[in-house]
Amino acid sequence: MKISEILKEKSRTISFEFFPPKKIENEQTLFNTIEILKDYKPDFVSITYGAGGSTKDKTLEWTLKLKNEYSLNPMMHLTCVTSTKSSIDGIVDALLKGNIDNILALRGDLPQGVKDNKMEFKYAYQLVEYLKTKGKFSIGVAGYPEGHPESKTLEEDIEHLKMKIDAGGQFIITQLFFDNAHFFSFLDRLEKHKIDAPVLAGIMPVLNISQMQRFVDMCQASIPKKLSENLSGKSKEDMYKIGVEYAITQCEELIENGVKGLHFYTLNKYNATKDILEALSL
Repeated sequence: MKISEILKEKSRTISFEFFPPKKIENEQTLFNTIEILKDYKPDFVSITYGAGGSTKDKTLEWTLKLKNEYSLNPMMHLTCVTSTKSSIDGIVDALLKGNIDNILALRGDLPQGVKDNKMEFKYAYQLVEYLKTKGKFSIGVAGYPEGHPESKTLEEDIEHLKMKIDAGGQFIITQLFFDNAHFFSFLDRLEKHKIDAPVLAGIMPVLNISQMQRFVDMCQASIPKKLSENLSGKSKEDMYKIGVEYAITQCEELIENGVKGLHFYTLNKYNATKDILEALSL
């Protein structure tokens, strides 16, 4: 089912993000995670696309598997920086044949040494425009509460997001964030620019401070000082408890303020997401 239609029907959605395992031995972990989290009846699930399209075959395989073997509603991530129109056409044909309704249209990271002037797609809005001509997909785009790392200002970042929505993007899924003030400020900027697409909040609990620091460095998000201090020097078990409790509180505030959806970055593990959903009675 199209995510855009679900968002019209429901006041709030729940969704999970997975990534295609690179090693066969890691697939069982994802199988187990899907088996447990599917019982929470997500409105949709998403599968990531590796840097430069490095996992595109696996991404397509898992997208189809989620639909056909688990009866879930999948959304395939699709990056465009190293893609040609021909390669996009091949993926689109496979999605249409598999009755997949949803795509998250992304630019993707530019691989080292690759010149963008040789690319058929330089920006995500161009991919959105192209996808609109290829089939009746529900197309999502990415939003950055603290700004995209390459945007000089938050104002410029919103202008780029507006280009994606104007091109045909129907909903926004945010990058992870840990301070809800950034999310609410992001919503204010959207309203100022008359962007009324539904916004789903990207949630990732901090379970390992060093691992999370790598994530936030990549996307230039920030970890609140108090949370970082609470996690410092703690055992693995204590970090898990602190991170999950913080995420529960974060989600409670978002729900109280009418968030349109919670999109959980699971990292292919079910424990934290399950504990958060149970605490929220979702």
